[in-house]
Amino acid sequence: MLKLAFLLIGPRAFRSHWYVIAVLGLLSMGLGLALALNASLGLTQLIYSFLGLVFTAAGVVSLLMALSASLGANRRFALARSVLAILAGGLLLASPLLNGWALALPLSIVLALDGANRAAAAAVFRVRNWRLLILCGLAELALAAMMMTEWPLPSDRNTPLCIGLFIGLSGWLLLRLGVMLRNLEEEAAILNLPIFSGRGWYDNAPVLVGDSPEPAGRHDRPLVVRVWTPVASATAPLDRRLVIDRYIAAIDRNGVVSTGHSALELAPDLYISHYPANEIDQSGVSFVTALRSGTENDVPGRFLPSYEEEIADWCPADSTVELWTYDRWRLRAFWAGYRQDSTYNLSNRNCSVVVAAALDATLEGALASRFPWVRLLRLLMDPDIWVASLIRSRADAMSWTPGFVLDYAAALARVVDRPDRSWHRRLGGFLGQLRGTARSPEAGMDGSMDGRPDTQPS
Repeated sequence: MLKLAFLLIGPRAFRSHWYVIAVLGLLSMGLGLALALNASLGLTQLIYSFLGLVFTAAGVVSLLMALSASLGANRRFALARSVLAILAGGLLLASPLLNGWALALPLSIVLALDGANRAAAAAVFRVRNWRLLILCGLAELALAAMMMTEWPLPSDRNTPLCIGLFIGLSGWLLLRLGVMLRNLEEEAAILNLPIFSGRGWYDNAPVLVGDSPEPAGRHDRPLVVRVWTPVASATAPLDRRLVIDRYIAAIDRNGVVSTGHSALELAPDLYISHYPANEIDQSGVSFVTALRSGTENDVPGRFLPSYEEEIADWCPADSTVELWTYDRWRLRAFWAGYRQDSTYNLSNRNCSVVVAAALDATLEGALASRFPWVRLLRLLMDPDIWVASLIRSRADAMSWTPGFVLDYAAALARVVDRPDRSWHRRLGGFLGQLRGTARSPEAGMDGSMDGRPDTQPS
């Protein structure tokens, strides 16, 4: 979440104040250590209350947005996320009335699920430092087991320990980011920093000389993300498996695996679509083997020239997201670098990886402000930043897929195209919908998958 917020605001606003970020990191690490050691009951309850309010408020706002959205799978996923956030916030707010076991049980379940997912994904995809990721997943499983068995710490100490570790790790990230910003060259993108380059997805991040002739801002032509979801692109798919079908792959009745496709278009002359030169065998064991991100699975690739050609060769995309705020110069610079190498890798250099990386490149500095610290605080309170950051984390552990790209682009569109949309305006817009009244641009609550400006009331 912190990395994404700094990316959207851009490094220029913070480079001269790198020491402030580093000091905040040190303070966060100290706070996390104090919480983990249970140094102060009052401090523990204060942090519980703050996090509980944040999770509950974010969940309520997301729930209102989901209830006003159109029907379909997107709404169901949004509802599930909202309910989970509200439950988490409610547990933290009610912590003074609950015993340690009541708090430790849901947290241990979350840790166990996340640890198992992280370790399994690392073993399958074999990303860089995959052995370290497996150890991290096993550590989460061990922590969950420790909480369930209440050994060696009692249950009332486990929850402060976990939350303290989370705050401490966030502080470590801030400290590293501050030091790296100090040494970041003026022309380099923030994506060039090592904390973004673990998978090599930003090796083509632009290094721009001179000021942009057209800075990031709202344009009159949208940047369109087009997604072919796995289940929609499969021929006669089997019974639905909601999460797998959306985020990984769908299997048809002949056993053929469909992973879907992603593309990005900026009319009239820029189209980003990476595809293998020859179809990859996506059935059975061959598909599982091909998921490994090593160079042994690199194959020749090709870049498709236009959406119209994709339709003629295959079928129309079943989902689109429009973004109206972006940096055209950074996007073209990124694409000029990426397309120098057409190598395709199913899990580390695929169609969704290039679209997600292009989105990050073109949105750097999209929310630059004269008051960057105020902007940063507002971003950290935006539930869509939490959603987008969670998707980035899952993709980094596995790979970018069309389902991840779809949700990521939709969350970013809501963030960058309506940056001043506060929670009370969202709530007002929702209540206005219930009354059947027209909505203003500030109260946009259409729940659509794009970020286009709302129409003015007639």
